[in-house]
Amino acid sequence: MPKITILTIGDELLIGQVIDTNSAFMARELNLHGMEVFRKLTIADTLPEIIDNLKQALDHSDIVLMTGGLGPTKDDVTKKALATYFGVEMAFSEVTWERIEYFFQRLGRSTTPAHREQCYMPENALLLTNKMGTAPGMWMEQDDKIVVSMPGVPFEMEYLLTHEVIPRLRKRHKIRPIAHRTILTIGEGESRLAAQIEDLEDQLPSHLSLAYLPSLGQVRLRLTGRADDAEQLQIDLQTYGDAFLERLQGFVFGEDTTTIEAEVGRLLLEKGLTMATAESCTGGYVAHRITSISGASAYFQGSIVAYDNKVKENLLGVSPTTLNDHGAVSEQTVIEMVAGALKALNVDVALAISGIAGPGGGTPDKPVGTIWLAVGNHEKTETFLLHGTKDREKNIQYASSRALGLLWNFLREG
Repeated sequence: MPKITILTIGDELLIGQVIDTNSAFMARELNLHGMEVFRKLTIADTLPEIIDNLKQALDHSDIVLMTGGLGPTKDDVTKKALATYFGVEMAFSEVTWERIEYFFQRLGRSTTPAHREQCYMPENALLLTNKMGTAPGMWMEQDDKIVVSMPGVPFEMEYLLTHEVIPRLRKRHKIRPIAHRTILTIGEGESRLAAQIEDLEDQLPSHLSLAYLPSLGQVRLRLTGRADDAEQLQIDLQTYGDAFLERLQGFVFGEDTTTIEAEVGRLLLEKGLTMATAESCTGGYVAHRITSISGASAYFQGSIVAYDNKVKENLLGVSPTTLNDHGAVSEQTVIEMVAGALKALNVDVALAISGIAGPGGGTPDKPVGTIWLAVGNHEKTETFLLHGTKDREKNIQYASSRALGLLWNFLREG
């Protein structure tokens, strides 16, 4: 299995002005094709930095994939760094120049001397056609090591990686199959999940491994296998994955790339039910997640964002006595919010949230992060108390995930 290093170049990445999505895309695509990334590096747009880090990367890797620094401006020095590292001259590419001229003619614009300068490439580079932009990719080899340089513009890099780079790497190296099975859970933390399946994890054969990937309110379990026999690998993933599913039933809502909001929608459609939300501290965020699913209008009727107590009273029918005696952030209030949403929006199921998202507004009895959830129909209502953090955004995201999980479980058991 060749070792791959990803080297992303750009001061804008280092100062946080631009988020590095390129390395994530490359790692994901390479993994899907049975190749693993050994290391990721992000460095500045300077000749010494590029040369030094390229040398270090090749000392530890068989393949280095680079992005960035291939444009027409003076701060784009990747090509010069590559030529210096390999000890070659820069050569003018007539083919690249013709492509650039044609590109600008179609736009009705003229080229500049900088565009012509862009056509000088390290003379040892095999040029990879970039149909999404003007800068070609470059493939260079030395001492059984491979260096590939691609533009930093994401859609250009993605085209070159999928159409040029990966096919060439697959021809060059015998790739040992890698496969994943991802189990999606909600409503339980990773340590508690791990305790429930510890014995099963200990029984995994050496070619399988399990990773826990927690996020706000959810945990992904990624079962990864590496083996020469691809068919047997799929059988093993199915067998051991099913054992985890069986042990964790009640927490598993899906697999791979599905979402909790999509699974909620599937259950509502399957049961022929409609729903609505009554939200306070989440400000309609749960409704946003539900309606992000295409076709949600078949089951989602709407939302009442009852941020002020008067809205809770006037639109949801929450009793002033309840608000006075127990407060807006209370079990009694969210129960009445559910009842009000069921009636006001004429639905079968309603979800309600009221809490203190922060960073202010907390009290000794109800600190920031205190959030009540409720879900119910015309026969019963279930509630749940969350204890979040002092971070407002995280509390909103966490509450929305746990609320959707509560709704999913309500629908599944109902």
